Amino acid sequence: MNKPSHLVEFEHMVLGRHQLGNEKRRRQDNRLERSAYIMLSRIQAQGPMSIGQLSEAFLLDASTLNRQTASAMRTGLLERIPDPDGGMARKFRLTEEGERQLDEERETHVQELDKVFEDWSADDVETFARYLQRFNTSIERLSGQPWPRS
Repeated sequence: MNKPSHLVEFEHMVLGRHQLGNEKRRRQDNRLERSAYIMLSRIQAQGPMSIGQLSEAFLLDASTLNRQTASAMRTGLLERIPDPDGGMARKFRLTEEGERQLDEERETHVQELDKVFEDWSADDVETFARYLQRFNTSIERLSGQPWPRS
């Protein structure tokens, strides 16, 4: 029996279209760009990371990540440190300002989602989150790119 994956494909495509807090408004409100938010979130979850580790985690080339990390360093969100494990490559970690801005951005996302879920029950939101995590971990299993979760 074929699963109705085409229904999920359509909703996934539409979900990709929606962005809470569009980029134009993000810049006006001095909020983090989407790529910076994701990169900082990964470093916060995993701990200090090198360009190579970021490249592997995001499947992006080193030049792209060099530009992104340089921008984050210029704005005081990241700092370069020696590898805490004694390796050769220097790593990036969040600064206090990076932690503050990331936490602030995450709280804004949660507030925007609270508006989306205004007429949902707490049980429905929790069930949706469990299915979304299951969906993401299945993708991560296939791609070999797991996201660290607590």
